[in-house]
Amino acid sequence: MPSAEESPFTLFIIGPTAVGKTWLSIRLAEALDGEIISADSRLFYRGMDIGTDKPTFADRERVPHHLIDIAAPDEAITLADFQAKAKEIIRDVSERKRLPLVVGGTGQYFRALTEGWQIPRQEPDPALRRKLEDLAAVGGSEALLEQLKRVDPAGAEAIDPRNTRRLVRALEVSYLTGRPFSGQRLREEPFLAPFIVGLSRPREDLYRRIDERIHDMITGGLIEEVRSLLETGYSRQLPSMSAIGYQEIASYLEDEINLEDAVARMKRRSRQLVRRQANWFKPDDPQIRWFSAEPDPVPQITITVKEALLRL
Repeated sequence: MPSAEESPFTLFIIGPTAVGKTWLSIRLAEALDGEIISADSRLFYRGMDIGTDKPTFADRERVPHHLIDIAAPDEAITLADFQAKAKEIIRDVSERKRLPLVVGGTGQYFRALTEGWQIPRQEPDPALRRKLEDLAAVGGSEALLEQLKRVDPAGAEAIDPRNTRRLVRALEVSYLTGRPFSGQRLREEPFLAPFIVGLSRPREDLYRRIDERIHDMITGGLIEEVRSLLETGYSRQLPSMSAIGYQEIASYLEDEINLEDAVARMKRRSRQLVRRQANWFKPDDPQIRWFSAEPDPVPQITITVKEALLRL
C-alpha cells in the first residue's frame, strides 16, 4: 500500500443508490488491505440504521469503517465538516500503509474531495435564517426551492429538494454575498490522488432492487425505528429525518397517509435520487472507470487498482 505522501492514493467507489456499493467496497477492502470511509450523508447518524441501509456490524467487523454513527440525529454535519474529517482519516489510513476507500453516493461529498473544493465560510445571519426557516414552516421545502431556483438555478438542481437545512444555507449564502452559492466553490489542487471506480446497473434493474430494498426495510423494522426516533424526541423536521423513508414513515405514524402511500412515496423519491445521482456520476466522465455490477467485477477491479498502485 502507498506510504504517507503529499497526495495519498485513494480509491473512490461511486454509483447510484441500490447499485451494490457496500458489497463491492467490503470485498475490495479485503482484497486490497483497505479501510472504508463513508461518503454517504445518511450514515452519519446513530439510531438510523434500517432506513439508511447502513453496513451491518458484521460488515464493520470484517473491514474498518469510518464516518458512520458519528452524530446524533439532531446534530448538523456540514459539507465542510465532512471534507475536513475525511481528509484527516485518509491521511491516517495512508500513513498506516493501508488503502483508503471512499464509498458513497452523495455527489457533493465526492466532488468536494476529488476536486479540492474550498467551501464558503460565510457566517450565518440569525435574522435571515429565521425568516427562511419560517418560510419553510409555512410553505415547506418547496417554497425554499422556488426561491433558490430564482437566485441559483444550478444550486437548486444539485440539492435534495427535501433537505431544508441545505436549502436554507444555499439561500443564506446567496443573499448575503449577492452571488449564487453554487458559484462560490473555489477549488484548490486536491490533496489526494483519486482513483475512481463507478459501479453500474441497467436502470430497470436498479428500480427493481430499490423496490426490494424498501420491502425489506418495512418488514425489517423501519416503522419501529422511526417510531423510536420520534418517541425519543427527534423532530421529523430535522435535516437527518428528511432522508428517504423517515419522512414518509413519520407521516404514516402521524396518520397523515396510509402505509401503501408511504411506500409509494419512498419508491418515487428513490427513483428521483437515482436521476439526480446520474448528474454527478456521468458515464462519459473520463476520470471514472465504470464496471458493470454483473458479472462479478471484483477480480477485474482488483487487478486494475493493483496495476495503478504499481505505477506510483
